[in-house]
Amino acid sequence: MPENIRESLNFESGLNDGICVPILFVFLALATDSGGGEGAHTLALKLVAEEIGIGAVVGITLTVAAVWLIKLCNKHGWITETWKQLPIVVLAVSCFAIAQVIGGSGFIAAFVGGLLFGALAKDHKHKFLLAAEGTGDTLALLTWVIFGAIVVGHSIDKVSWEIVLYALLSLTVIRMLPVFFVLGGLNLRTDEKLFMGWFGPRGLASIVFAVIVLNEHLPSGDIISMTVVTTVVLSILLHGISANFLVQRLVKNEQHSKSQ
Repeated sequence: MPENIRESLNFESGLNDGICVPILFVFLALATDSGGGEGAHTLALKLVAEEIGIGAVVGITLTVAAVWLIKLCNKHGWITETWKQLPIVVLAVSCFAIAQVIGGSGFIAAFVGGLLFGALAKDHKHKFLLAAEGTGDTLALLTWVIFGAIVVGHSIDKVSWEIVLYALLSLTVIRMLPVFFVLGGLNLRTDEKLFMGWFGPRGLASIVFAVIVLNEHLPSGDIISMTVVTTVVLSILLHGISANFLVQRLVKNEQHSKSQ
């Protein structure tokens, strides 16, 4: 896959996870009337400032400390090859957990921490990320196994044709059309815009958001959560089936464009 497309999708995925958190909490507060009498605008600004501000501070603080420790340990040879897979994973989990506990966005904290780590630890970034990649993939796979066994297995009977239709619209028109127009000002081919619209971020963060909504016991919370679950399941199937073919087509078009 072309690097600019891959990096753009990765960046969007992390940014979406963080930005959506305060927006979700604003609507939840309005829906449950838990805003303490504050107006919608005041509540929105307060929650966004708290979620993003606290998350960013936590991410920056922990990452600066982690980079200093990593450089110190690397200088003295205190980290063996076996243990190099842990620092990045621990940093990500710590950023997320601490930010969530003190009222910030864990997604923002992890996202900011990841960006800052790449900037501060240039000499050590590659080897630590490479070592941690396998651990991250394993944890992600375990999460999906649990999701499939518990959530999907216990909710499949609640799926309706209306939910499936909306999920399909989310994967296509609702997602792809805005992305296509947003990318209009960039020097991208039509197939690249459609590719980025099709392979959007729908995954672990969506499941977390669904659980948050479900725990609020809203009148239609189960329908909302089931819609999210259906969208994610269809995303896994449809994107998984189409990934290799569309990537190959994209690469061929890229090579053809460069040869002209």
